[in-house]
Amino acid sequence: MEPARKAPLIVLSGPSGVGKTTVVDALLKQSTLPLRRGITATSRAARLGEVDDRDYHFWSVERFKEAIAAGQMLEHAFVHTDFYGTPRSEVDGWREKGVGVILVIDVQGAEHVRDLYPRDHCSIFLTVPVKGMLRDRLEYRGDSEAKIQIRLQTAERELLRTGEFDCVVVNDDLPTAIRDLTAIIEPLFQH
Repeated sequence: MEPARKAPLIVLSGPSGVGKTTVVDALLKQSTLPLRRGITATSRAARLGEVDDRDYHFWSVERFKEAIAAGQMLEHAFVHTDFYGTPRSEVDGWREKGVGVILVIDVQGAEHVRDLYPRDHCSIFLTVPVKGMLRDRLEYRGDSEAKIQIRLQTAERELLRTGEFDCVVVNDDLPTAIRDLTAIIEPLFQH
């Protein structure tokens, strides 16, 4: 008897300001698929309107380091002056129960997940049609000029890695980006 197939693991990545969380949250609201967003942890402070354990697990630097030392992190990185990472509890248990997991993570984290699950994931790079849109979105978000500059420099390096991903989706228009993402994800549940 063959072991039960795990539900899909989808890795969505792209530069800061591209709209990763916005696109995924909108997709999940309209999808009927058994799919959830894996909640990542961060040591950064919550932005206005963000809720702990819904948007992120907002952890202290000390708690983050303890989780890393205990082997509780699937992937982690120090990005833009803060720690970010995915607790293992956000992925494997859900997939074994038949619930697909979509990870909204940075390019470094996506590389780690691809290494851990070389044949058991789908990686998607979310981008914008014009780089200037990233600055506009970061400004709208309320980031400081110093953080915007750091994030834009990182974005330049991340955009060069687009070819490492299975698929690319352009987030120019939210409904179109959701449609394109759905067209990639739905077939993953049919195997």
